[in-house]
Amino acid sequence: MSAASAIGLIGGSGLRGRSGGPGRLPRLARETNAVVTVAARDITLTVKSPGMLAMSLVMPLLMMGLIGGNLMQNMAGGLGFDFGQFMLVGMLINMMFMMTTMGMSSLVDDSDGDYSAELLVSPVSRYAIVVGKIIGSSFMAIVSCLGVLAVGLAMGLTLAPWHLLALLALAPLMCLSGGALAMIVMGVIKNNKTANMAVMLLTMPQMFLSGVIIPIGHSSGLLWLLSRLMPMTYCVDLGRAVVYAGSPEYGSVVLFRPVVNLVCVVGITVVCLVAGTVLYARSEKNR
Repeated sequence: MSAASAIGLIGGSGLRGRSGGPGRLPRLARETNAVVTVAARDITLTVKSPGMLAMSLVMPLLMMGLIGGNLMQNMAGGLGFDFGQFMLVGMLINMMFMMTTMGMSSLVDDSDGDYSAELLVSPVSRYAIVVGKIIGSSFMAIVSCLGVLAVGLAMGLTLAPWHLLALLALAPLMCLSGGALAMIVMGVIKNNKTANMAVMLLTMPQMFLSGVIIPIGHSSGLLWLLSRLMPMTYCVDLGRAVVYAGSPEYGSVVLFRPVVNLVCVVGITVVCLVAGTVLYARSEKNR
């Protein structure tokens, strides 16, 4: 069964109200079903791919265990705050953002197999399709977060349960932000190898310039400018603002007011989501 038929069947039931005419609720149900269908497909593909699951667990080990562990042992002295907790929070947000962004590169494979074209002619909005794709891609991000917590536990780093719940509440926004940013790339690049490289170039610099592992409070010049242009900077800082709220280290760790971070994250997400969806839909139409 084609993608368009699947969404049509799932969203087709109850498309009319009791009076026989279309209503607001049926339209909402159809869009919701489209999101669930697209997300479920991506999650299923991820579960059936041991390589992808392994990568999502190995990434935290390489980034946090090797890079972060080396910094913690050699450069963490005199910071005025616990570098281990600083790094743990940063890596959790980084995995949400980066792994969702990387997962969106599968859109190129969908285009090659005409799956995207079938979705775009189905009777649902393009934004429902894109949001479903982002939710599906975020599954690997959540698995990576479990890897971060496991590596952190092995390094003696933990967070209080209420802090983990607070970060979990932020997870949808962080994943949506990363996926929306990736849509800009997916809208202009249709080669699988090029897309993967572009996503890597988009995410890796942010890991080092947004304060995920290396503090950026005293950055200046070009590094200061680049860090302020990175969307992940505001995601990471918002996560730390939630975790460090009310603690003596708050002023040493958090760069901006939480409301500033939230406005920046939401603003960048909306702009990238709208622009990326338009570019992507246009590129599929012109194929």
